Amino acid sequence: MARSKKLENGPPSLRTPSPSSSSPDRPVGPLSIPVALEDREEVKINNANLTELKNACDDAVKRYLSRPELFKQIYLHADVRLGLGWASVFVAAGTALYGYKVDFEQSKPVVWAGLLLYMLLTTLQTLYAYFVEGDIVYSGKRKTFARRIVSERITLSSRTRPVKGVQPPAYEVGVTYVRSTSGGKSLLAKGKTRGLKEYNALFGEQGTMDQEKFEKWVGELVEQAMEGKSS
Repeated sequence: MARSKKLENGPPSLRTPSPSSSSPDRPVGPLSIPVALEDREEVKINNANLTELKNACDDAVKRYLSRPELFKQIYLHADVRLGLGWASVFVAAGTALYGYKVDFEQSKPVVWAGLLLYMLLTTLQTLYAYFVEGDIVYSGKRKTFARRIVSERITLSSRTRPVKGVQPPAYEVGVTYVRSTSGGKSLLAKGKTRGLKEYNALFGEQGTMDQEKFEKWVGELVEQAMEGKSS
């Protein structure tokens, strides 16, 4: 009997490995960590203003994903824009001060140089915001430790789809997710999802945001990307 049972199971080398042994477990997603009602503050805006509607949704994305159990927000794009902005302010102030204290003819070369540098910095700031940052509203990262160190990066972009005929304006979100190990050398999962939700489905007649509905929708998009799906 023992021999026949051994033959039924087959030699260890021919057994099919379990899913858990062939692929790493997916880290915890946002839907697994619900937001307590008492932790939410009412969000109420002018729902006739598309800018306010989009800004409210962008802020809700940041609050939802930047919770301690989830991702740590990356401020690279904001830091670059602020750095270029402050640099241009200092150049303008320094140039103006130099031109004020030094004779006009003597200060002209420095003033021209300062003006050109100021224009270059402001142009770089504009180009960076348009071509590099683009529609990105949130970038985050997380590291988890189990049998190995797993790194995750997530990026969300957003835009407003304007009114199209009888279709009301809508909030469009794109999610890009990458999970890797060995310092980014070994890719574990990669997903890219996109979703669209009309603003009137997220905000009431008085401009109050349905945060629970919004979080569930965003959470589903994020978790689909975490599973390696593309849409």
